Amino acid sequence: MSLNKDILTALSPLNIPVAYQTYSGKAETYITFFTYLEKSELYADDEEKIAGHYIQLDLWTKSDFTDLVSEVHSCMKQAGFIKLNFYDLYEKDLKVYHKVMRYRREEK
Repeated sequence: MSLNKDILTALSPLNIPVAYQTYSGKAETYITFFTYLEKSELYADDEEKIAGHYIQLDLWTKSDFTDLVSEVHSCMKQAGFIKLNFYDLYEKDLKVYHKVMRYRREEK
C-alpha cells in the first residue's frame, strides 16, 4: 500500500474529508496532508535499510478541535505513525483554526 493510501485509510473512521495537499469541498472541518521529507534513516553495507517518511497533517476547522485532535492522533498511532510535534495556528484571513500535526513512519 502507498503512504497516501495508508493515511487515508487510517483517518477514514473520522468521517470528515481528508485530502492530499488541497481540499476544494465545502465542509468547515477537514484535513489536508503532504510529505515534507523523505530520507534514509539507517544504512548498512552501503544500502539503505530503513527509510523515513515525514508527513504533515493540517486540521482546519471553525470550532474547537481538541477532541478531534485526540481522535486523529489515535488513528495515526494505530497505523504505525510516530508523533513528532503538534502546534496551533489561527488563520486570521480565513477565520479558521489550524492544527499542524507532524508524524514519521519508517519503512524497511
